[in-house]
Amino acid sequence: MSVTRPIRCLFCSFSRAASAGPRVPRRQFHPSPASFNDRKPKFPNVKSGDMKTLEDITRDLKKEDFKPYTEEEKARLQEHYTPEQIAAIEAGEASIDPKDLADQFAIRRDPMKLHYLDDFSVIEPGVDKHVRAPESNSDYNATFKSEDDFADDFARFFAEMPENAAASEWVRFAENLRVTNGKEENELNPHTSLVPDLFGPGESLLKVGKEAKEVEDVKKTSSREAEEMTDALKRLLQTTGYTAKEIRALKTKTLVAHAVVNQTRLGKVRRQYCLSIAGNGQGLLGIGEAKSEEAGDAALQSRYRAIRNMQPIPRYENRTIFGDVQGKVGAVELKLMTRPPGFGLRCQHLIFEMCRAAGIHDLAARVNRSRNQMNTVKAAYDALMSQRNPEDVARARGMKMVDVRKVYYSGRNLA
Repeated sequence: MSVTRPIRCLFCSFSRAASAGPRVPRRQFHPSPASFNDRKPKFPNVKSGDMKTLEDITRDLKKEDFKPYTEEEKARLQEHYTPEQIAAIEAGEASIDPKDLADQFAIRRDPMKLHYLDDFSVIEPGVDKHVRAPESNSDYNATFKSEDDFADDFARFFAEMPENAAASEWVRFAENLRVTNGKEENELNPHTSLVPDLFGPGESLLKVGKEAKEVEDVKKTSSREAEEMTDALKRLLQTTGYTAKEIRALKTKTLVAHAVVNQTRLGKVRRQYCLSIAGNGQGLLGIGEAKSEEAGDAALQSRYRAIRNMQPIPRYENRTIFGDVQGKVGAVELKLMTRPPGFGLRCQHLIFEMCRAAGIHDLAARVNRSRNQMNTVKAAYDALMSQRNPEDVARARGMKMVDVRKVYYSGRNLA
């Protein structure tokens, strides 16, 4: 122990002012570093009073807020765009009225506004929480109005019509006219946002009850050609140009089907995944994927997408492939090998179904490493699409290709 230590500590206390407390705690129980009072802000030019939310901005938005470009901003634009592009930008912005921008940029507050900013076209039960009406608004004894009821409504409207009636009175009456008898909230403010259609399949204002049942029975007993087409099938026919008969003649099959789970803040959302193939047996093949809450909907969507994605597969003599090809997706590596006539399809069941749909009869396959079914189908499809036609190669080299087997054996398929 040094004798001069107390004297040195005494001089140190006079040389500097004693601090109220340690600047950095000796022992920190929180992983984040200690914050000091004299630290500088990250953005010194931005004050908390100047910061506004999106709702504050849209509430006070005016057409004067949309000002033309300044000289400094134009100089910055000239660094990235050509004079023609800048002229096009200025012409496009000059054609839009600033008043329209101020009106359309604001958040809607009318009675028909959405309860979220994003306009979802598909209802997701795990994400979209709709605002539901009280259960007391439902009326299960509600019935459709008859012709006499509508006549009474029209008579009441004309009796209560003022002398100087305008067209707006008729518009208001037509919009508020009800088509059911019962609770008013049952029609105007139903119990659920997922309200079914007013009419079932085959029902209308003229066909309700027994007539609708007879129409439904006739549809069930009708042939497959007279079956009513769904909206998805109509879109498929418009996209591909096929007829309903040609769609039914295609070879489709679901090869992979399993459940998938998406973890969200509201819990686990379980859905069904399907991967299907489609082909005409004459060189066309396509694959499609889909997910849905119901297994049947996912399988149907994947088949329609496979039909929409069909592409021609090169085939040698309409029975096998042009040489050996390889494919790789993820950890799946496979090799497809050409084989002589009568060899058959010696491969696993997934590639077997794809070859049957595409019209390939002689082929051998070897799958290495992983055996993932989804990646196996995708790798086999990539391998079939990566074939190189020998005629295209010969044409690129300026040569002419002659199939010696067909020339010397009169076109017979000999091994």
